[in-house]
Amino acid sequence: MHYRSFRQGHALRHTALAVALTVGLGAGVAHAQSTTGAIFGQVTPGTGDTVEVISPTGLTRDIPVDAQGRYRAGNLPLGAYTVSLKKAGAVVDARKNINITVGGSTDVSFEAPAASAASAQALDAVTVVGNALPPIDTTQVDARTVVTSEQLARLPLGRNAEAIALLAPGAVPGSSNLGNGRFRTVSFGGSGASENAYYINGYNTTDPYRNLGGVGLPYGAIDQQEVYTGGYSAKYGRSDGGVISQVGKRGTNEWHFGAQVLWEPKFAASNPGNVYYGNRALPPGYGYQQKDKVGSIYRSGDDNRKWTTTYSAYAGGPLVKDKLFFFVAAEAEKSEGTSTASVEANPVANNHYTYKLPKYYAKLDWNINDSNILELTGIHSTDEQLGTYHAYDYASGKSGGPTGANADTSKLESKYAIAKYTSYITDDVTLSATYGKSWSDDYLSNPTPGLADQPYIFNPNLQNPALNGGTPRANLNSSATSQDPGAGSRTHGLRLDLEWVLGDHHLAGGIDNMHYRGIDEGTATSGSGFYWRYFHSANPNSAISKSQGVGAPGGQGYYVRKVVFSSVTNMQLDQRAQYLEDRWQVSDKVLVSIGVRNDRFKNFNDENKPYVNQAAQWAPRLGATWDVFGDSSLKVYGNLGRYYLALPNNVAVRGASPSTYTFEYFNYTGIDSLGRPTGLKALGPGAVSPDGEYGQAVDAQAVAARDLKSQYQDEAILGFDKTVGDGWVTGAKLTVRKLRTAIDDVCDTGLMGDKLASQGVDPDSVVIPGCVVFNPGSTNTFSLANANGVGRTEVKMSQYDWGFTDKAKRSYYALDLYLDHPFDGKWQGRVDYTFSRSYGNTEGQTKSDIGQTDISKTQDWDSALLMQDANGLLSNDRTHQIKAYGSYQIAPEWLVSGNLRLASGSPKSCLGYLDGTDDPDPLGYQSAYHNCNGKPSHPGDKRNAWYRQLDLALTYRPSYFDSKLALGVQVFNVTNERKPLNSFSTYESVSQTVLNNYDVGQYFQTPRYARLTATYDF
Repeated sequence: MHYRSFRQGHALRHTALAVALTVGLGAGVAHAQSTTGAIFGQVTPGTGDTVEVISPTGLTRDIPVDAQGRYRAGNLPLGAYTVSLKKAGAVVDARKNINITVGGSTDVSFEAPAASAASAQALDAVTVVGNALPPIDTTQVDARTVVTSEQLARLPLGRNAEAIALLAPGAVPGSSNLGNGRFRTVSFGGSGASENAYYINGYNTTDPYRNLGGVGLPYGAIDQQEVYTGGYSAKYGRSDGGVISQVGKRGTNEWHFGAQVLWEPKFAASNPGNVYYGNRALPPGYGYQQKDKVGSIYRSGDDNRKWTTTYSAYAGGPLVKDKLFFFVAAEAEKSEGTSTASVEANPVANNHYTYKLPKYYAKLDWNINDSNILELTGIHSTDEQLGTYHAYDYASGKSGGPTGANADTSKLESKYAIAKYTSYITDDVTLSATYGKSWSDDYLSNPTPGLADQPYIFNPNLQNPALNGGTPRANLNSSATSQDPGAGSRTHGLRLDLEWVLGDHHLAGGIDNMHYRGIDEGTATSGSGFYWRYFHSANPNSAISKSQGVGAPGGQGYYVRKVVFSSVTNMQLDQRAQYLEDRWQVSDKVLVSIGVRNDRFKNFNDENKPYVNQAAQWAPRLGATWDVFGDSSLKVYGNLGRYYLALPNNVAVRGASPSTYTFEYFNYTGIDSLGRPTGLKALGPGAVSPDGEYGQAVDAQAVAARDLKSQYQDEAILGFDKTVGDGWVTGAKLTVRKLRTAIDDVCDTGLMGDKLASQGVDPDSVVIPGCVVFNPGSTNTFSLANANGVGRTEVKMSQYDWGFTDKAKRSYYALDLYLDHPFDGKWQGRVDYTFSRSYGNTEGQTKSDIGQTDISKTQDWDSALLMQDANGLLSNDRTHQIKAYGSYQIAPEWLVSGNLRLASGSPKSCLGYLDGTDDPDPLGYQSAYHNCNGKPSHPGDKRNAWYRQLDLALTYRPSYFDSKLALGVQVFNVTNERKPLNSFSTYESVSQTVLNNYDVGQYFQTPRYARLTATYDF
């Protein structure tokens, strides 16, 4: 359903579907990454010969009216159009300020008696001003939300693409746990947060490395944002979640300038409050890691507030009237604040942080002539975070001066150059070509000087107090890992689209190609090239890991682990696709959309050798819409589709390229001034690696199944929209999604040797990798190099050969209900209710409960033991969601608006050891099994608290300044809710030793804060 700034009068809502698509079919072609719209309509036969469509840039198209009085102009750039009916070359009727919706169609009909050509000159000065936008677009077969710049100016929203996307029914915030809050993500329809696609002006701006989030425009440069939650055209793919597509503003024949200042003052912000350890009773034989910490403070929120300032400006207009136009916009957002680390952190200190988010946007439009358009777009976006640590003492609650340590500096800088050419070859044939390139730098490092001899100290609070004088010892290294300073990505892409209107058919075909290259991506251990992690066991006589030969710590249970980690590598990815589509007007009231898409994905490792090559992936799409009464008052629609998902470049890291991840365990007799253990006594055989990562070269042919299938999902949608009176629209939509195939890695590869042995092949005659990429639950074929260096041996592994009892499962169903009052110049309001379920044994490409961002290489499926009792509610499940937002013009100069979100809390997980068994950690994965308190624990057995958020705004536009000046105040989280968004899921540090922070809230709602705004447009 569209969100519009205007609604069409009743007299113009006539046979929208019959007119639209019989005339050119495709008046409402929905493009998930479209940058254009269409105008169509009905003319009383005999009253006009042509319809002239003039854009705000002077682009003019004369469209013939057919014998039935129908016309259509497609692939129009966004803007406010003048549409005129012409008879014998003279204007006899006109409509002005016709705003079109991206990817949609606007009905502009001339059905009232029109003047004759003889009186056209007089009529030319008395044109009708209006907007022909029906409440229901009966030409659409998809599920999407369109938000315009007018709505963005009215509603209290976060200033990013994800905050806008959350207006869509069923959309939920992605877990902040992913990347420790570094990424802004959204989940659509129960899918993983990495399974979405982002677009700006038709080019893919999704994170090219992990696919987590993407680049968005400066807030004031957004013309319209589409949010697709399903059912989109065969023209587009590579997403089984949702699509966020932004179209930027452009220059016109009128000059426009403006500036804005936003201030979120610290004095108007609330503290987040303190977080405390749990105090639950434990089963017999279990103990807390730190008994003296039970029920005590875990994290202080005292004065953990921030202030933010944002400055933005724009300018646009004609360089050459009717020919060449420009639009530029800049936005500089800066936040400064304080965040106190938990008592378990290193360092335990106040981080005085600074966030900088500058964005720049420039667009050049050239009307070469009325048949050819060239658009050039440039984007520069930076997300930088840095900070310094100041002392903080939990015992006294007092802050001190600088410690000499810095927080990590992270800087993700992205640049995009996009060119789009559109040619209206004839009235029935349109060709468009989009080519783009991007450059991104992904910097993450700690600027504290002198770290080469200072390994990171993990959990200094668990040091033996008899050896540190009762005060934990650490050093200035505040980060366990860092990235190569040259890390980044490069992309380029080309898509060609040819559309041809042929009678009752709107035919389309084209190609959609993207190439991604990752440079020195991955991470490595900071400081000395390794870090130390301290532990304390409540059962000192229990072995740390029998499977890896690591014995019991003994004594009072204190021990330490040395960790070496490195995964820096290069990689590439090719994505190619072709598609065909036919939107067929079967009758005056029924439209059928039939399409097919063929995707090919090819992933390359650090040696430019392909390790995944997936071709001939045919994705059929079938949609239909029925304008029941032929007057756009009741629409019934449905959609069936298949959606394939590529593996992002991140899969090559710790998968198809060399990596090192080793543990060594020790007792210790001392701790030096830098927190390093001394007097070490080995507790095991030396360096061990749960997944066999010792830095060895990777055989590209063996790392993934030869017959690996892409992750894909089937989807079905059935819904209706109904007008209620002249001002309301209601409707319902049922969505069902089924994940058919998933991709992950399995690391219990010794079972390959067992399979070969059962077939009479010596397992020692082949080289078996530590982990391989496969389709969980399917039978896959692997090619293993022979140990003698000559030839290869194939082994076929079924679900049962791996020991799995279930295949990968993820199911989602949802019922969406809504009631909408489109803006009528006075007020607008909408309420959505969604009942949904997302359940199975795999979230998708990510694992949110532990914040794992190893895309399609999560710890799930590494072994059958890890998947026992894994079936349950998935991390992005929300049983109930209520969303309400709107605005009201209480007086000519005053506007109030609000945005309310209520939702069930996210499901909880409890991951522990296999307690009560002879070997509680047979895999060496530690607290990673679906076992809690010695009993099976299914995801979603418990939930976090309901999420509630109310945001309100008041805007004042004094008439003295001709409404060009706007002063406003927005208050977010008015009721100051501070519920946990997710909780810690790891139960134990070692067998039967419970982590004090288990089930404690990890990320919380942002406390109440206010934003003051001043805007001037002229």
